[in-house]
Amino acid sequence: MKKDVNKAIEVLGTRSVDLYSIDDLKKKLQKAARENRPLRVKYGADPSAPDIHLGHVVGLNKLREFQDLGHTVVFIIGDFTGMIGDPSGRSKTRPQLSREEVDANAKSYQEQVFKILDPGKTEVRFNSEWFAEMTFEEVIRLSAKVTVGKILQRDDFSKRYSAGQEISLVEFLYPLVQAYDSFMIEADVEVGGTDQLFNLLLGRELQEKLGQEPQVVMTLPLIEGLDGVQKMSKSLGNYIGITEPPREIFGKTMRINDDLMWRYFSLVLCMPSAEVEALKGEVAAGERNPRDVKDLLAQSIVAKFYDDSAAQDASAEFARIFSQKELPDDIPEVQLAAADCDGTEIGVLTLLVKAGLVPSNSEARRLVLQAGVKIDDVKVEDPKAMIDISSPAVVRAGKRKFARITLRS
Repeated sequence: MKKDVNKAIEVLGTRSVDLYSIDDLKKKLQKAARENRPLRVKYGADPSAPDIHLGHVVGLNKLREFQDLGHTVVFIIGDFTGMIGDPSGRSKTRPQLSREEVDANAKSYQEQVFKILDPGKTEVRFNSEWFAEMTFEEVIRLSAKVTVGKILQRDDFSKRYSAGQEISLVEFLYPLVQAYDSFMIEADVEVGGTDQLFNLLLGRELQEKLGQEPQVVMTLPLIEGLDGVQKMSKSLGNYIGITEPPREIFGKTMRINDDLMWRYFSLVLCMPSAEVEALKGEVAAGERNPRDVKDLLAQSIVAKFYDDSAAQDASAEFARIFSQKELPDDIPEVQLAAADCDGTEIGVLTLLVKAGLVPSNSEARRLVLQAGVKIDDVKVEDPKAMIDISSPAVVRAGKRKFARITLRS
C-alpha cells in the first residue's frame, strides 16, 4: 500500500465533484498507512439493467485508482434494493424487478466490472445478505434513526411532494437501505454520481448514529449520453455499453458532438487535464481536425475494453463505410419467404421488420420518412413503396444497419 498521503489525495481528488471531507479522507489514509490496512471503498450498483455503460465507467475508474493505491473496493450489487425501486433523480419510480431479473442482471454485472477493476482487490457483496434476514422489528428500529423531514430534503422527493405526486413509503426507505449497506460493510469511503449525494451523506450520518466512524463521501460527474443533453442511461437509449461490439462502440462514439468529446477524454479515459487542454488548443488553432481527434477518442475507448487491433479495425471499417461510402464486410444474409411477398415484391415497411433492421412498422415508417432507408444505395422515401427482391438487394437502415436480402426459392 502506498503511504504518500498527499500524493494519494491529489490522485483521488482529480475529477471528483463533492468530497466530504478532504480532511477526513486524509485522516483515514494516514490511519490506514499506520495500521498497514486497506481502506474499504464502497460502490453500489442497482441491477436494473444488465449492461455497464460509459456512465458507470466514470465511477469504476475512480475505484480502480483506489485499488492502484492498495485499497479494497467493496462492490455491492443491490439485489435486494433492485426489487424495491428507486427514482434515482427521475420524476417517477423505477420499476420493481423480479428475483429472476435481478439475478440475471447481477451475474452480468460481475462479468463486466472486472474489465476495469482488479479482481484481487475487489470484494463483491449482495445486500440481500443482511436485508433478507431482517425482521420487521429491526426495520422499525432502523427507520427511527431518520426523520421524514430529513428524507424530504432529497431533491427529487421534494419536487415530487411539492407537485402533489405520489411517493410510496418503499421509496422513502430506499435511501435508508442504501445507507445501512455502508454500516454493514464498514465502509471507509463511498463513491457515487452527483445524483446520489443525498443517499451517500445519509450513509455517513447513519454510521455515526450507529457508533461507527462515518465514511468519506466522494461524488463524480455524470456524463451526458449520445444526445449530449441527458445523462447516459440504458433506459433513455443514449448509452455506449462496454460489451457492445468494437465497431458499435466506435460508431456510437463518433456520433457525439465535438464539445462533449473532451469530457469523454477526461472522465472515461482519465486523460490528464493538461493533455485534454492541449488537444482542445490544437483543434481551436486549426492544427488538428475535430474528426481526427474524435477518431482518436473512439479508438482509445475501444482499446480500453478490447485491444488496439480491434480499435484499428473499427476505425478502418467506419472510414470505409462513411468516408469512402463502401459497404461493410460482414453484412448479414436474410432470406424472406414467398408468403411475405406479393410475387417478387414486398412492402418496404414489412421488408425492414422481416429483415430485423427495425422492431416495428411504426419505427420503419419513421425511418423511411426521415430518408434513412436505402435499397442498393437508392433512397426510399415512400412508406408505401414496393421493393422488388427477385434479385439480391442490399438494404441500409440508418447509418449502421445493413442486410442482404434474398427471396427464398
